[in-house]
Amino acid sequence: MARRRLGFWQRFAVWLVKPVMTVWTRRTWRGQEHLGGDGGVIIVANHISHADPLVSAHFIYDSGRWPQYLGKASVFRVPVVGWILHRCLQIPVERGSVDAVRSLDALVAALDQGGAVVIYPEGTTTRQPELWPMKAKTGAARLALATGAPVVPVVMWGPERIFDPRTSRVNLRPRTPVTVVAGDPIDLSRWADAPPSRATLEEMTDTIMLRLRDMLAEIRGGTPPPLWERPARSSVRHEQQGDLA
Repeated sequence: MARRRLGFWQRFAVWLVKPVMTVWTRRTWRGQEHLGGDGGVIIVANHISHADPLVSAHFIYDSGRWPQYLGKASVFRVPVVGWILHRCLQIPVERGSVDAVRSLDALVAALDQGGAVVIYPEGTTTRQPELWPMKAKTGAARLALATGAPVVPVVMWGPERIFDPRTSRVNLRPRTPVTVVAGDPIDLSRWADAPPSRATLEEMTDTIMLRLRDMLAEIRGGTPPPLWERPARSSVRHEQQGDLA
């Protein structure tokens, strides 16, 4: 990454986070070459811990990219915090059907400018008891269909040792082992000219999540289960709120 392209607040974030992660984790990284280049890229990742963004940001930054994460728009309205997030090129996402369209426009603009947009398709840490991927929202598929940008899968195993969402325990021990692997772009070409119907977006989303699941199985071993589904009431609520978050 050309350091001269980073603004002050981006440099400050690197100065603040990277030394901590270097001490906190013992890293096994593979596939960083799949994130190379200057064009826009959609990075889809599994979500197993609140520590995921720190771990993945370290991986993506050292791959030569500046990661741009989606965050709740309400956080961007917090004084000082929101201002810094904007300066670090993070992307606010609004809830609801009308505001979600504006969020999609912001994501398209980021990709047009060569950004590396990071999306957790599940929208939250997985609720699957063993932390396997679950059924996801369709935001990543919608963005891929709208832009044609490559969709690169990134899987992680180890951030749950830093913060386990099942127990809410934080582990501050240095050199916690974490593994991060990026794969070849996911082949979504069969839907290249398809209209963004619900059926199309769900098929694309399942293809993305099954790829993440199978890559995760290669890291952690074992036989992966089918994609876990949220309870019906939760699914309806998320559907109503929009699917980009």
